[in-house]
Amino acid sequence: MGKAIIIAEKPSVAQDIVRALTPVAGKFEKHAEHFENDRYVVTSAVGHLVEIKAPEAYDVKRGKWSFAHLPVVPPHFDLAPIDKAKSRLNAVVKLCKRKDVDELINACDAGREGELIFRLIEQYAAGAKGTLGKPVKRLWLQSMTPQAIRDGFAQLRSDEQMRGLADAARSRSEADWLVGINGTRAMTAFNSRDGGFFLTTVGRVQTPTLSIVVEREEKIRKHVARDYWELRASFAAQAGEYEGKWFDPAWKKDANDPEKRADRLWTAADAQAIAQACRTQPAHVTEEAKPSTQASPLLYDLTTLQREANSRFGFSAKTTLSIAQALYEKHKVLTYPRTDSRALPEDYLGTVKQTIGMLADEDLPGPMREIALHARKALNEGYVKPSKRVFDNAKVSDHFAIIPTLQAPKSLSELELKLYDMVVKRFLAVFYPSAEFLVTTRISKVAAAGATHHFQTNGKVLVNPGWLAVYGKEAQDEDANLVPVAAGEVVRTEAVDVKALQTKPPARYTEATLLSAMEGAGKLIDDDELREAMREKGLGTPATRAQTIEGLIAEKYMLREGRELVPTAKAFQLMTLLRGLGVEDLTKPELTGAWEHRLAEMEHGKLARETFMADIARMAERIVKKAKEYDRDTIPGDYATLATPCPHCGGVVKENYRRFACTACEFSIPKIPGGRAFEVAEAEALLRDKKVGPLEGFRSKAGWPFTAELKLVMDEAIDNWKLEFDFGDDAKQAEADGEPVDFSGQASLGPCPKCRGHVYEHGTNYVCEHAVGPKQTCDFKTGKIILQQPISHDELGKLLTTGKTSLLDGFVSNRTKRKFKAFMAWDPKEGKVSFEFEPRAARPAGKTPAKKVAAKKAA
Repeated sequence: MGKAIIIAEKPSVAQDIVRALTPVAGKFEKHAEHFENDRYVVTSAVGHLVEIKAPEAYDVKRGKWSFAHLPVVPPHFDLAPIDKAKSRLNAVVKLCKRKDVDELINACDAGREGELIFRLIEQYAAGAKGTLGKPVKRLWLQSMTPQAIRDGFAQLRSDEQMRGLADAARSRSEADWLVGINGTRAMTAFNSRDGGFFLTTVGRVQTPTLSIVVEREEKIRKHVARDYWELRASFAAQAGEYEGKWFDPAWKKDANDPEKRADRLWTAADAQAIAQACRTQPAHVTEEAKPSTQASPLLYDLTTLQREANSRFGFSAKTTLSIAQALYEKHKVLTYPRTDSRALPEDYLGTVKQTIGMLADEDLPGPMREIALHARKALNEGYVKPSKRVFDNAKVSDHFAIIPTLQAPKSLSELELKLYDMVVKRFLAVFYPSAEFLVTTRISKVAAAGATHHFQTNGKVLVNPGWLAVYGKEAQDEDANLVPVAAGEVVRTEAVDVKALQTKPPARYTEATLLSAMEGAGKLIDDDELREAMREKGLGTPATRAQTIEGLIAEKYMLREGRELVPTAKAFQLMTLLRGLGVEDLTKPELTGAWEHRLAEMEHGKLARETFMADIARMAERIVKKAKEYDRDTIPGDYATLATPCPHCGGVVKENYRRFACTACEFSIPKIPGGRAFEVAEAEALLRDKKVGPLEGFRSKAGWPFTAELKLVMDEAIDNWKLEFDFGDDAKQAEADGEPVDFSGQASLGPCPKCRGHVYEHGTNYVCEHAVGPKQTCDFKTGKIILQQPISHDELGKLLTTGKTSLLDGFVSNRTKRKFKAFMAWDPKEGKVSFEFEPRAARPAGKTPAKKVAAKKAA
């Protein structure tokens, strides 16, 4: 009998599988790339090992991106090893091809992406033959505890059961390639027509997501503040004072003016007249008290967890996913986090009771010590029972909701503990009874000057905390926040305050609200049930939404300002282009959400892969055709008028798609110099000061990034100003020939590590005061931006005083284009600033480092 090879997604999961199987399958022997016993060979990928690519005949390198090579719709996709994973791929393929291996078990993460990782490895291993001729089974894990792993092996799924998910996984990957490659190359070719290389990335999910943010910013910019007034009165009753807010009971909602509300007055005269009439007048009171209940929120899916962690702790979606993945994979204390379900399987009641029992018995760390009391109460009071709200197979997709496992938490970091605490409290709260309130609505009516004016007071008293007790809320006294008024009592209007206010624009998106908008395909949905109905039509998947947001920030389409996400000029440029070309497919969240819905249908065998891919190919071809055939001078759009006058004639400078141009003379500057779009504020600064920068994000014609200052210089040949890049060399020569540089307006950033002079900001660099000017006695200089990583004043100060910066994670290799982390450190032997990398984990005793000679040379 042959052996089965088990392929996990990550080495840590492979080790977990080995530990779980050892008691039932025998001891495993550890090898360099795998574990093995008499029944199993266990190995792993390290995420994706293989990527799809167009056949060589269809592949066009970046320098040749033009309409002549578009559209790219290959008849099939080839596979290529990912460079950094070649050795691991070769090892896995070699194991798959072993003659004593007669079965493959896919143990990658339970979901679309895990399925794709395995299927591409299997296809690459098969090569031209198309198949390895070995049966495939699927390990489907919702939890990483040893018992859950053993249970998973007892219920392996067949290859046929996974066919729909495999088709959806391949289709998603190929669809993203087709739309992304054709869209990106077409828009880049369009924007690079006037020279240079303006990389303009688009994508099936990222561009509609960006559209949501840009549309919100457009509303904010167009908003015109309107004055309005509110009235608040103070009433004196026998038991004390209370406050009421004026409202018009006859008011009706105006669909054409959403800013109008029942409690707003639109002239100061009306507000003052009502206030004056009501002061000191008696008021007759009517009151209605109704009981109200509030059920706990549903269990967490990944998107809801990311939203709440962002709102509560400021965690980015990426950070939350990373922490949740560590709690699942490393600590084994949470179930699989990349889920879009908020319910549990109907046969999970026993496991839930065991998990709550663990929480009741454990001495949980720090702020979670109260959890044991609530867990014991849930069991003792019989709160944990079957409920369709919690246990519903129809609401469970590939994975169920995120809940704690039977594994007790040990040695969690502060951030891990915060997220674990959120999940545990939600898990307990969902079984507790609803919170009970007494909601009181009091109307105080003041008759004055021939009219009756109404003031409303609301009181909400927590009578029975129910699930809120898990969060530390206790019942309040009945009169906790509203003084009582006796039946028939007439109160006195003590004071009426007039408050002048202005309408506000809609709030910018945070990661929490953007995740919600992505989940609802562009609609902010707070209602749990409605959001559940929209779940299958969302933008992306719970596992990819964080990556989409990070990608938009990396491509400089958005910036983080505190918790807000702000679109850049490049984002507005792209939306203007796509709208002008008539390719709204790439900007509409609802349409792209429909693609996700169709992929879900494919997973369940309701849609053929061929039908879906044919539609995607037609979409890609249409995008290219629209861009290629556009023949007007400019793209229509909502463009800015600059406040700064033309530097040549003093006329008005207006923006169009490609340029900022004077309306009265021939002066103009390109809007996208060096492949980087001007922000309006940067263009204003350039016209005002004749220079701006240094700015990062420029690209050469070949696509290489660079940083430079921009300046306006007078060109005698055309008798007008023109735009030039300034890399600092001319300035340095001028300093050498002229006067010393005046740093008196700057504060020193720290001592020079070479001569102990003062270091200041100068052009695109930080320099020693003795390294510039006619009498240079030092040569210390380091860039303000190094490999696309800005070096802030604080980080430079840290370098000068302690010898190195914090760990910085925004460096981008010029050679490989990959991001990397490093410290910037002063090397006294070399006399320069250099990279210093995090120390690697110590190797086990007796292990000889691979490529020792190469490593020694590199050091």
